[in-house]
Amino acid sequence: MNKLRYTDQCLKDLFETINEKAEVIIVDNDSKDGTKEYLSHLKRISVISNDKNKGCAASWNQGIRKSRGEWIVILNNDVRLPSGWLDNLMHTAASKQVDVISPGMREGVLDYDIAKYAKAYTKRMRNAFRYWTPSGVCFAVRQSVFEKVGLFDENFHIGQYEDADFFRRCKNAHFQMGITGASFIHHFGSTTQKHIQLNSDQDYSKSNKLYHRKKWKIGFINRHYERYREQLLVLYWSRMEYFLYKHSLLEKVDCNKIRYF
Repeated sequence: MNKLRYTDQCLKDLFETINEKAEVIIVDNDSKDGTKEYLSHLKRISVISNDKNKGCAASWNQGIRKSRGEWIVILNNDVRLPSGWLDNLMHTAASKQVDVISPGMREGVLDYDIAKYAKAYTKRMRNAFRYWTPSGVCFAVRQSVFEKVGLFDENFHIGQYEDADFFRRCKNAHFQMGITGASFIHHFGSTTQKHIQLNSDQDYSKSNKLYHRKKWKIGFINRHYERYREQLLVLYWSRMEYFLYKHSLLEKVDCNKIRYF
């Protein structure tokens, strides 16, 4: 929704880095910034235009229902995509025999040469892999996964926790998931969600969080156990990755300092 500047750059990257036969489906949630007009002049894409903001879950489901591919990539518009990101992602999915996979990622201000950084990053990190929960910013899913666990739960309004809910269902169904350092993207950082939060009097994040806890019966003890367990595992993995490769699979620029996750 809106953020045409990010959409334009994302699509330029996408067309430069994917096969011409790849299916590109864009769901526009009633943008008011010229996005509709911009998309109407593009080729190689299918556009679904909504007359209101249906949120992530419903919009993603619209795209999935329209897709005919064996693999479906869910991708935010506020990302930059260097050469080889998709080919390397799919190659790793095949070699690791996983069903849901995300690339390595750096989040924050883009104040570096992404082509040069991505080349060095993937060279160092090509063997880095976590069998772990992917990132909702960008993840590839086998079509057969949706057939078994279902689509995204549209009870999650606007955005947040619909990806966590889906990944939990995948885990319960024993699908393999992970993140690979052989592929890299840059994420500017929740630009659409921040825009919505600034222009809305409803806290969708809080209501989605409560719905997620109620749906999965996550009480006080369980949610704190899950949180601390995840924090410890991420701390261990990120430090091991940095020790071995001088990078981690998830990096974030915060106050001009790179943090590793």
